[in-house]
Amino acid sequence: MASTHIQALLQPPSIASSHKQTLDFINAKYPSFDALQLDDDFDNQLELERQRKEELDAKLVQSQANLDTVLEQTRATAQEHLHTAQELSLLRHSLADELTFLSEELVSSMSSPDGKPTLLEDIETMHRSLKELESVKGYIQIIQRALQLSEAATSQASQSKSPISAVPQYEKLAQFVKTVVDSCTEVADASGQQKLHMVTFLEGVKDKTWHDIKAVFTTTLLTAAEKVGWPNAVDWSSAFAPDRKGFETAFSELLKLQSEGKRLQVTDVAQPSERDGLYPIQALVQPIALRFKYHFESTRQTNRLDKPEWYFTHILNAAHEHRAFMDSVVQRLIPSATYPSLNAWREFTRLLLPLLSRKLRKTVPALVAHPPVLAHTIYQALSFDSAIKDEGFSTLGTSLTAGKDVDPKKQQWEGVSEIILGQKVWFDAWVEGERKFAMDQYMDIISSPEAWLIADENDVEEDGHVTVTDIKPTISARRVKALVEQVTDRYSPLPQFTHRTRFLIDVQLPLLESYHARISSSLDAFETLSSSFMRAVPGALTSDVTGRANDPKRLTSGIEGVQRLCKALISATYLAAAMDAWGEDLFFLELWAEINRKASLRTRAEAAPSLPDPKGPGPTTEDDDEDVPEGTIFEELVTQYGKLGERAEDLVVQSVCGEVEQGFKAHYSGTTSQASPTDGSDASDDITVSATLLGPIALLSGHLTFLQSTLPQKTVNTIYRRIASRLALHIMQRQVIYRGRTKLTSYQGKLVLAEFELWVETCRLALARIPAVRVEAPWRALLQTGRIVAAEGDTWRGVVEGTFGVLEDQEWEKKMVELVGFAELSREEVGQVVRTRADYDHQ
Repeated sequence: MASTHIQALLQPPSIASSHKQTLDFINAKYPSFDALQLDDDFDNQLELERQRKEELDAKLVQSQANLDTVLEQTRATAQEHLHTAQELSLLRHSLADELTFLSEELVSSMSSPDGKPTLLEDIETMHRSLKELESVKGYIQIIQRALQLSEAATSQASQSKSPISAVPQYEKLAQFVKTVVDSCTEVADASGQQKLHMVTFLEGVKDKTWHDIKAVFTTTLLTAAEKVGWPNAVDWSSAFAPDRKGFETAFSELLKLQSEGKRLQVTDVAQPSERDGLYPIQALVQPIALRFKYHFESTRQTNRLDKPEWYFTHILNAAHEHRAFMDSVVQRLIPSATYPSLNAWREFTRLLLPLLSRKLRKTVPALVAHPPVLAHTIYQALSFDSAIKDEGFSTLGTSLTAGKDVDPKKQQWEGVSEIILGQKVWFDAWVEGERKFAMDQYMDIISSPEAWLIADENDVEEDGHVTVTDIKPTISARRVKALVEQVTDRYSPLPQFTHRTRFLIDVQLPLLESYHARISSSLDAFETLSSSFMRAVPGALTSDVTGRANDPKRLTSGIEGVQRLCKALISATYLAAAMDAWGEDLFFLELWAEINRKASLRTRAEAAPSLPDPKGPGPTTEDDDEDVPEGTIFEELVTQYGKLGERAEDLVVQSVCGEVEQGFKAHYSGTTSQASPTDGSDASDDITVSATLLGPIALLSGHLTFLQSTLPQKTVNTIYRRIASRLALHIMQRQVIYRGRTKLTSYQGKLVLAEFELWVETCRLALARIPAVRVEAPWRALLQTGRIVAAEGDTWRGVVEGTFGVLEDQEWEKKMVELVGFAELSREEVGQVVRTRADYDHQ
């Protein structure tokens, strides 16, 4: 841009442009020549412009001279600058070569295998090493000081008989560690780093120092304890007085050390864990722990995975045999002012429990693949918890709770079993193993050839939770009941309601549901075999529920068919009665109340279709025990089994009545045309029952006799009442009311009455255990009908006149009772019966 501007300035002025501008100016100012002549100033102005032009020409000559001079100077300066630039370029190349050489001299020895370290690298390495050594020196000095203080405290404890003399040295160590930790904490917070390893080491040194001090006095106590017979059962009265005094002194000195630890906020005293407790009792536990490790954590024969009862019994015996010593001697040595309400035996027992905890945590992972051994271990753990609680053990009165304001309900000891049950993987493995075992037993029960045989009376009662003496069950029902009660026994000791609910839903309910489905399927098969389709298509289904090839008609008819139904009926009734009794048991009442109280358990129960719909506690809190849920935990299953029993009863009634009615058809068709005697003899002397009636009567008698000997009396009464009512109505309709156009004669009426009475008498003989009045009750309407159609003389006339007369209904009923002995039929029904007599139209 500058060169272009210079070139533009060097150009000479344009004469043509100047002439044009001048001409344009004159034309604009003087439009005509006359106007130019009239202007007097034109000549003056022209003269001024000429003078100005001369001045400009002179200046132009001077400017041109100056320009030539400047250009010459500029050319000279440019030549000088060009020469200088060339020299600088040569210097730059020289510097680049020197820089390359220096760079090569400074290349690290790591860049090539045969290179040597540079001086700078040597200096930097030595500088870093010096800084590291200075840092290490500081660390070493701190650690050295801490170890010196630790050794001084431990030495003082070893040389002195009292722990008080070693405490000042430990305090110096604790104060030194605190100072270092505070300093390191500030640095770590500023740099954003985590806890320094030196801090962890110093704290470990401090803790180990206290542990070493405690170990010195622990050894003294154990030496004194061995002299009085520990760890065997101690006979305190027979021990030498100096030995007793030495034990008491060592015990007290260790207590003093713990008191100092409490003042100094030592970790295992200020925040005791499962393995921490009263120092002297901790020391007394050590020999027992060594024996436990020798027997149950080594390669000896006593260390067997399938014998968990051995190590549980070992700990239980240790707690039991040392109780007298703890209560009478050790308890007296514990100052109540320092350790209020601390129970020596409970503290001793609590410190024994970590031995079992460690053993279980090591062995249970290997037992997951062996469900029987895992289950056995859990049962032994539950038994141990129960036994130790029965001895009076609780965490209340131990160092974990002594002197603290705690809620007893929230400090309940969960037991060593919680180590297994609290692990979801282990608990799930146990539940699954129990479920498979129970289902295998159930399948063995159902698959047994004796499954559906009715148990003998002497074999009905068993040792169990529930006995149903009025029901003689099938063998499968009795065994399923025993299996369910066995499952209850296996999970009833579980302390947590969550675990109990899981066991109930996953193990127990599937057994009852499967048995219900099995009975239901047998009833379905019976209905299928006895359906009209089966009768119309022989051979369509020729095997019963057991898979044997048989005639379907034989399987569903006669005593054998009813027997199948009775087996299903008594099985369902027996289990329903058992579940009804289980539901009232305290164990299941508490479980159902807890399910209704806790939302998590209610969610599980709602997902189980065999459980009733749980109701929440409403506005009450979880600690409110006033809300008692309605119903029982087996209410839904009892209802389902009850419906199954009702269905079986319906099928029994349908089967018996169907067979009797089918046999009655032959008798009815043979008697409809029977006429009165025509030889003039007395009809009352010639009343004989037709032989065709004996078949259905014998069939009914056989069924009732079987029902009487098989079913409970209450069930027999219900089924008999339904059978008799249906048969009575059927016979009355067939023989009397709907007999067609043929009217009954007096003789035929007496014959009908004799047949009716024969039905009643047959039932009375078959059901000897039921009072005769109750046997006759369902047949009263039939007997009344028979007596009406057999009536003669005044009785007949009284029935007709009373029925079709103007008597009130109450008076009519009284008259019926007087004439025929019953008033079961309505007045309209009696009228229908009366009209069936041939002599009614002649009255």
